[in-house]
Amino acid sequence: MGSEVIIMPIIFGVIFGMYYLYISARNRERLALIEKGADASIFYSKRKHVTPVWKVIVINLALLLVGIGVGIFIANLLSNNMGVDEDVAYPGTIFLLAGLGLFAGYFATRKLNEDA
Repeated sequence: MGSEVIIMPIIFGVIFGMYYLYISARNRERLALIEKGADASIFYSKRKHVTPVWKVIVINLALLLVGIGVGIFIANLLSNNMGVDEDVAYPGTIFLLAGLGLFAGYFATRKLNEDA
């Protein structure tokens, strides 16, 4: 009973902590640039177009889930048709193909940033 009550504050605390670290790091970086004599207008200048974060997350998540699904399918084929032990086939192929999916997602998002 006690652990269920603690989970939600921990989740919100982690989210708040990440946001706080992002804001404080950005503030320190800006203060350091201003101390070196940089003009404050550089913080508001036009930047090169970058792919939105939500697109990057969707692409990486989609390729990760595809990799996991294909890994389960291939592990099933390996264990049923080729006699590979299930304890080896499932984790091995799932992690291998999930990693390949994330690797493909990295290159896909990098290509999106180059095209933009």
